[in-house]
Amino acid sequence: MSSVQPPRLKLAISACLLGNEVRYNGGHKQSQLCRQTLAQYFDFQPLCPEVAIGLGIPREPIRLVGDPQAPRAVGTVSRERDVSAPLVAYGERMAAELTDISGLIVMQKSPSCGMERVKVYQANGRPAEHGQGLFTATFARLRPELPIEEDGRLNDPVLRENFIARVYAYGDWQRLCAEGLTRKAIIAFHSRHKYLLMAHNPLKYRELGRLLAGIGEHDPAELGPRYFAALMAALQKCATRGTHANVLQHLSGYLRRALPSEERHEIQQLIAQYRSGVVPLVVPLTLLKHHFRRHPDRYIAVQAYMQPHPEALSLRNAI
Repeated sequence: MSSVQPPRLKLAISACLLGNEVRYNGGHKQSQLCRQTLAQYFDFQPLCPEVAIGLGIPREPIRLVGDPQAPRAVGTVSRERDVSAPLVAYGERMAAELTDISGLIVMQKSPSCGMERVKVYQANGRPAEHGQGLFTATFARLRPELPIEEDGRLNDPVLRENFIARVYAYGDWQRLCAEGLTRKAIIAFHSRHKYLLMAHNPLKYRELGRLLAGIGEHDPAELGPRYFAALMAALQKCATRGTHANVLQHLSGYLRRALPSEERHEIQQLIAQYRSGVVPLVVPLTLLKHHFRRHPDRYIAVQAYMQPHPEALSLRNAI
């Protein structure tokens, strides 16, 4: 398999997660995962929407109030202080300016940055926990394909692997766009991500295949973004043991003629053990990589599924 190192991509991130003392109380919420582990592979663009719109450090906390679908951000003491418009405007500006990022990691439960389950206080004083921080909601609306995740959710191995895989797929598309969208390039991109897509969303895999079947009749500048939007939406769905096992079976088919029966049986045994939860994904995949090194296949060699993120991150050791 290819040993080429993946490119170093840039992620925007809530500044407090890097240890910057920008929170309302003058503190931070440093994430060891981000500061120590992910920092080895990504460049970070720190953001703090509340500081960026002129709120001081320390400062009166803000909170969301009103309609959970369209909340306002107001002071917890000075209720007349409404910073909703500045937070939305900052989100709009950053979404337009940060064209070089491949993902965004935000602070959970924050009225500016939280991605989901942010408390939105009602007139009776009780919170409804299904709001979004205004900055992140704005960013996500304007950049729907961009991978966005909360720091707390990244503690879940499945969500962490899903997010990082989407980040590298996004970065791959950015490089393709920089080189120029052509029909050939779009087909090659889809071919590289075939099995990754199949693992995440088999239904959308078939739909996108049908979409590209008629690519000769479309302008790549029009079809490309439409295809990519559908791809990134499909990759948001987390792969399961069942869908991963299905992909592993497909991959093993490429070795059918190259291996003796006992080695084919060993592969099938490990895939079955993975499907039933006995071993993690890395076990059958490592064996498949071993066999593909001995019996190379040009199509499999370019598959993003085989190594969608740096191996040293060990993201498939726990799923």
